[in-house]
Amino acid sequence: SFNHPTPMLLSLKPLMDRKIQPLFPIVLYSILILAVARLVLDNLRIKQGHVFRLYDMSSGGKNRLPVVVSPEDRIAEECNVFEGTWVWDNVSHPLYEEESCPYLVKQTTCKKNGRPESFYKNWKWQPHGCNLPRFDPLKLLHVLRNKRIMFIGDSLQRGQFESMICLVQSVIPEGKKSLKRIPPRKIFKSEDFNVSIEYYWAPFLVESISDHATNHTVHKRMVMLDSIAKHGKHWQGVDFLVFESYVWWMHSPFLNATYRPPYQVQEYNVTTAYKLALKTWANWLESNIQPFIQNVFFMSMSPTHLWSWEWNPGSDENCFNESYPIQGSYWGTGSNLEIMKILHDSLQKLKIDVTLLNITQLSEYRKDAHTSVYGERKGKLLTKEQRANPKSFADCIHWCLPGVPDTWNEILYAYLLKNYQNFS
Repeated sequence: SFNHPTPMLLSLKPLMDRKIQPLFPIVLYSILILAVARLVLDNLRIKQGHVFRLYDMSSGGKNRLPVVVSPEDRIAEECNVFEGTWVWDNVSHPLYEEESCPYLVKQTTCKKNGRPESFYKNWKWQPHGCNLPRFDPLKLLHVLRNKRIMFIGDSLQRGQFESMICLVQSVIPEGKKSLKRIPPRKIFKSEDFNVSIEYYWAPFLVESISDHATNHTVHKRMVMLDSIAKHGKHWQGVDFLVFESYVWWMHSPFLNATYRPPYQVQEYNVTTAYKLALKTWANWLESNIQPFIQNVFFMSMSPTHLWSWEWNPGSDENCFNESYPIQGSYWGTGSNLEIMKILHDSLQKLKIDVTLLNITQLSEYRKDAHTSVYGERKGKLLTKEQRANPKSFADCIHWCLPGVPDTWNEILYAYLLKNYQNFS
């Protein structure tokens, strides 16, 4: 048989009812308030776009959530990101598609220019024993908030600049980003983050007769080895400076240059001239850089793949029609070890810290990733006749995008995160 309620429980029931009844309006109002708040937030998210949705951006970011760089984002001190291997990865790479980035120039859009295969896009650099942090464009924009980063050098450095823009631009809403050309600079801006990503044309770092942004030639180069002030005034106050200078020096073993009064033009051995130019650059850094505010990086030489016999003995071609990286140890003659040592020694003598990003060896393996005949020459795409003669017209210096320069920026990104102070 069922038990009947005791008198004590019967006496408690009205009391419990009286306590519970007032809670119903409160619960109902709470549900209504949450529903309205949800609708408002959803509406705001739609209006403000992807950046607001992930990082609570409004009013120029005044109400933002702080970015946190976690231990997983930081490369360990013992991790050498410059030693590793290229692994096939068509899931996470490329980090963007050529057609999704409107800021690429014709020199780098190999697919659009007719390259028949696109394997070059799907290789990921894998350091030995550690990993590069996953590239997060929103996290990078937070790290660079209210700051400027400038890439300084020749057209190879311009490729890295364009790569960086393509890596971040997709998360910035339309109308909140812009690219301006103010020769010798290009300036990309993200309005919400007040970030400026810039490029400055200076193929020798020091001044030369090749400093015009478009009207220049390597054949008639003449370099002022102790003059840098005209360039340097544009670098002052920039938060992150990323320098590069190599391939323009290597056109021939000698170049014309001036050094100190009476500034007579003389012929210099390239390695001697490079050493003097780096000394001028180093003096400028020590006189103008505020080491606790500004950060300086130097990209090591970008290798060339001009002679296929170096990786395929007995052949007589170049980088044309190459579709896979070089396997095993390799160092091409296009990368000058003496120049590498001069750079290393110059950075060692500096009184301020400059981070050398040694991308040469990892790039040496990528004979497959150059623009080859799918780029430009003198501002124009190659003709059918020129493409039919790759031994004379293949460009084995510049890189397709997406491609190898994206990896350079993944490494730069890792170092920016490594040095970032949370809640600064």
